[in-house]
Amino acid sequence: MFITAGGKTVGRECIVPRPTQLRQVSLRPSIKCFKPIGIPMPELEILSLQLDELEAIRLTDREGLYQEEAATRMGVSRVTFGRILREAHEKVAEALLEGKALVIGEGPVRFAPGLRGVCAVHGGPRRRGRACRCGRAPDSVRQAGTT
Repeated sequence: MFITAGGKTVGRECIVPRPTQLRQVSLRPSIKCFKPIGIPMPELEILSLQLDELEAIRLTDREGLYQEEAATRMGVSRVTFGRILREAHEKVAEALLEGKALVIGEGPVRFAPGLRGVCAVHGGPRRRGRACRCGRAPDSVRQAGTT
């Protein structure tokens, strides 16, 4: 069996691509969507920016890191990081220049160990290893809301 340049197989077996490696992300964005003002969302074409792409933009453009250091922080190779960054820049430029909505999606990521969690009750930050500052358990709020 041979694999052609287009990824097609010649023969009986089918080749499955490698699973995507999880990328480490240090920031959970509070904003989920950007869109042009004055145009309703249903009328806009939507582009999806994955969390790993947003993290690549943050590390290089916001923090000013070189690609080598940024790739190490995300746990990927420099070549993979460059591809992620290029795709992110293309999506952001397309959204800005052509007036499209940019929705921040999930993607193949894991959050950094020191990242503070988000409370399931009110969406605020949780204290590391302890309950939320709001003092309410998510189960009690769900039960109170259903009755």
